[in-house]
Amino acid sequence: MKYLHLIWAALFRRKARTFLTLVSIIAAFLLFGLLNSVRAAFDSGSQSLAGVDRLIVSSRYSIIQGLPQSLQARIANVSGVQAVGHANWFGGVYQDPRNFVLSFAISSHYLDMFPEIRLPVAQRKAFDETRAGAVVGAALAKRYHWKVGDQIPLQSTIFPQKNGGKTWPFDIVGIFKATPDAANGTDQVFYFHWKYFYEANAFGGSDVGWYVVKVANPADSDRVAQAIDAISANSDHETKTQTESAFNASFAKQLGNIGLIVGAIMAAVFFTLILLTGNTMAQAVRERIPELAVLKTIGFSSRSVLGLVLAESVLLLLIGGVLGMALATAVAPGISKGSGGLVQLPPVSSGNWIEGIGLMILIGILVGVLPALRGMRLKIVDALAGR
Repeated sequence: MKYLHLIWAALFRRKARTFLTLVSIIAAFLLFGLLNSVRAAFDSGSQSLAGVDRLIVSSRYSIIQGLPQSLQARIANVSGVQAVGHANWFGGVYQDPRNFVLSFAISSHYLDMFPEIRLPVAQRKAFDETRAGAVVGAALAKRYHWKVGDQIPLQSTIFPQKNGGKTWPFDIVGIFKATPDAANGTDQVFYFHWKYFYEANAFGGSDVGWYVVKVANPADSDRVAQAIDAISANSDHETKTQTESAFNASFAKQLGNIGLIVGAIMAAVFFTLILLTGNTMAQAVRERIPELAVLKTIGFSSRSVLGLVLAESVLLLLIGGVLGMALATAVAPGISKGSGGLVQLPPVSSGNWIEGIGLMILIGILVGVLPALRGMRLKIVDALAGR
């Protein structure tokens, strides 16, 4: 650390260039922190502790292909099955097509299989007794300023009503909260009665979107899943039964492979960053060739010169990278709050910080090694002569 003042002076020899390079590094690691939070948000459904005792039974061919209601009784008779419910995707929007609402039509007792959904007893009773009743997550209600007793319209992007309209009226009879171990976004969901959906849906038909199965013992999940799929084997409605976490992950992947998208973006960002900072370090060392020769003249070894240049490069990355990660740590909660809960980004984790600092050091070494080797190998006479 005794040479820190030399490293610092060399780093800020050209203040404008260093500042612009730092801005690029800050932007790169800000993206790194935020995109990792996005990836964590999409992965939260597959990593949630809740739902380990639940299976999802959907069509083997497509999530949009329905399953017959007759399956419910046969699934319930499978050994190890404790309860069965079903749901349909609704695809609702509120007032404006941009105000998407994660909405589902659910069977009676569906909510009983989700202990992470906390709904007051009186509101649950009102939900059971209200044909067009709906219960909504606390974050969703806060975003649109809904309260119990409000009648709100949702437009379905898929299902028109029998009267020809696309607007479905609902009475909000309950607002639920999600426990901390619930999947990310649970308190953003809008639930209403499947029976209301079935009776008013212009498309008709009694098929359901998917079944939710609660197993008595999570250790039996594989056996139960195989037994359920065997019921519809070789039929026109073959099923695919998987754990809730696997289903949530596959549902999210319909938007795209988030991990691959994030990885591709970050690869492009860091490749550009390496080129930019590499050029900055090469230019900085090229300008200081006579100064490095003087250091060698007064007794600095070639290895010392190598270390000084590498330390300068790594320090540049660490300053910009730490500022970028700190900014991401501060911005992520603000994005969640500013969106009213629609976008829920988890905070930048300690694991991301460790990974980020490792990348800063690695990139710093990569972009500094060639200029440092040049400084180490220079000959004093040639350098002072300008050759």
